[in-house]
Amino acid sequence: MATRSQIDPAFLDNDGKPLFHLGEEPHHPEGSSTALGFWIYLMSDCLIFACLFATYAVLGGNYAAGPGPRDLFDLNLVALNTAMLLFSSITYGFAMLAMEKNRVGATQGWLAITGLFGLAFLSIELYEFAHLIHEGATPQRSGFLSAFFALVGTHGLHVSFGIIWLVTLMVQVGKKGLIAANQRRLMCLSMFWHFLDVIWIGVFTFVYLMGMLR
Repeated sequence: MATRSQIDPAFLDNDGKPLFHLGEEPHHPEGSSTALGFWIYLMSDCLIFACLFATYAVLGGNYAAGPGPRDLFDLNLVALNTAMLLFSSITYGFAMLAMEKNRVGATQGWLAITGLFGLAFLSIELYEFAHLIHEGATPQRSGFLSAFFALVGTHGLHVSFGIIWLVTLMVQVGKKGLIAANQRRLMCLSMFWHFLDVIWIGVFTFVYLMGMLR
């Protein structure tokens, strides 16, 4: 067992007694390792979606004598859903501008609006899925529908996790303010959120628009 003289001073309180947890978060200079790690994660996510897009490219025309995109897709509804996600990207940008000015209230407000747009996007997507399943267009109906639900559903799952992450950060900002660690986390979520927007633009173009032209 280590003696007190062998214990790192960072793990001792003011009276020299060992700490079982750190009183404050360790300092991360510049946050370079965090940013690098998050970029690596985003690249891995890119590979996941690349595989899903490739799967849809192969199976997207396999209707198994069932309904195709023209029979199932409502472009007006999908366009509204796309607008919800794009608006959420804009409002998150406003949140980042407020963060740069160290305005906690404004940052929280724009984050809340972003979360509401994200919830609207998920609600419309769940409505679309429920309508397709009600019409008998289930994932097991054809290769096209299997690839469609896998690609669009995976994106929706990412948006769900993004909203949970956003709410968690709002709680942390409310408790500790816009400290350096919270700003770094908000920047990581910003990259993640805009990444989801880019992926959805690909989905909207490749799955919905090109699907209607088949």
